[in-house]
Amino acid sequence: MDPIRNPFAPGAGTPPPELAGRDELRKLIHIALARTKLRRPAKSVIMVGLRGVGKTVLLDAMREDAETDGIVTVRIEAPEGRSLPAILAPALRQALLRLSRSEQAKDVAQRALRALAGFAGALRVRYQDIEVGLDFDPEPGLADNGDLELDLLALLEAAGQAARQGNTALAIFLDEMQYVEESQIAALIAALHRTAQLSLPVILVGAGLPQLRGRMGNAKSYAERLFDFPEIGPLSPEDAARAIEKPVSDAGADITSEAVDLIVKQTMRYPYFLQEWGKHSWDVADKSPLTSTDVEQASVTATAALDESFFRVRFDRLTPTEKTYLRAMAELGPGPHRSGDIAEALDKKVTSLAPIRGNLIKKGMIYSPSHGDTAFTVPLFDEFMHRIIPGDDWRR
Repeated sequence: MDPIRNPFAPGAGTPPPELAGRDELRKLIHIALARTKLRRPAKSVIMVGLRGVGKTVLLDAMREDAETDGIVTVRIEAPEGRSLPAILAPALRQALLRLSRSEQAKDVAQRALRALAGFAGALRVRYQDIEVGLDFDPEPGLADNGDLELDLLALLEAAGQAARQGNTALAIFLDEMQYVEESQIAALIAALHRTAQLSLPVILVGAGLPQLRGRMGNAKSYAERLFDFPEIGPLSPEDAARAIEKPVSDAGADITSEAVDLIVKQTMRYPYFLQEWGKHSWDVADKSPLTSTDVEQASVTATAALDESFFRVRFDRLTPTEKTYLRAMAELGPGPHRSGDIAEALDKKVTSLAPIRGNLIKKGMIYSPSHGDTAFTVPLFDEFMHRIIPGDDWRR
C-alpha cells in the first residue's frame, strides 16, 4: 500500500483521521462553555485518564469548538518543573490583548492587563521562571500582593470582567494538570470558585492522569462541587472499529472484518495504539483489502515502534530503583496491585518502598486507583517491562 496515502496519524496529540467515540463528551463541554458565555452556572471540567486515550486531542478539538463559538481561549500545557504562573501569564496576555481590541471591552481588558503586570511583577521573586511581555504599567493594589492565591483570584476576576464586557467568555484549556504543584492547584481552584460566585464568564477545561482527581480534592475540599471529572477510557468495540474502518475507506481501500477485530483486540481499544496498529498494518499490506495476516505482521513493527518511542521515552526518565519497582509490578500482571504484593515481590518492606512509589506517582508513571493499590498510567507498560528487562536479573 502507498505509504504516502496512509491515513493514520500516531503521535503525541496528533489529531486522528476519525475522532470516534467522543461525541457525548464534546457535547457536554459545548454546553458548559455556552452556558458560561451566557453567564449561567456551569462547572469547569477536568478530563482524567491514562496515557494514550486521546485527552490532548480532545482538549484541542474542544478548544477549536469554543473558538468557533466566539469564545476567547487560552491553551497551555503544564510541563514538569515549570510553575503555573509562568505558563499562564504569557497565554493570558494574548487573550487579554485580543479582548482589548474590542471597543466595548477595551477599557476593562486594559485594566486586566495592568493586573497581569502587577501579578507578574509581584510573583517574579517567588516564581523566577515567569517571562512575559508587559504592555501596561501595574495598577497599585491590583493583583500585586505577592501571594499566589490572592493575586490569581484578582487577575482572573479582572479577566472575567473583560470577557463579560466583550459579551464572550474566557476558557482556559490546561493539559497535563497532574504536574501542577498542589499549592498552585489550590490557588487556581480558589480563583475559579470566586469567578463562579461573581457569575463571571470564566471556565477551565483541563486534562490529566487519574491521580489528578484526588490531588484536587486535597488542594481544596470543595473541588468536587466545582468541577466535573469525566473519565476518558478506551473506546467501545464499535467505536474502535470505526476508528480503523472509516480512515481506510476514506483513503479508497478496504480492510477485512477479521483484520479489524484483531487490531481492536491487540490494542485494547486505546486510541493511540489504534493509530499505531493502523499505520503499520497499512504499510505492510501489499494491496487492498488489509487482512489479518497484514495485522499480524504489523504487530511486530508496531510494538517495536512503541518500544522505541511511546514506552522508551518514559522508561529512560527512571532511576534504576524505579525501574526495578515497575518490573516487580509487571511481574504481577497489568494491575492494579496491592502495595504489599509489590513489596513481597521485591522482598522489601512496604514502608521502605514508599519514597520510590511517591516519586513514580510524581513522574506520572503510576497512580493509586484506591487506597493501597498501585496501577500503571501507561497501558500495556507491563508487557514493555518484560521486554526491556527480561528474565530474573531484576530481582538481584
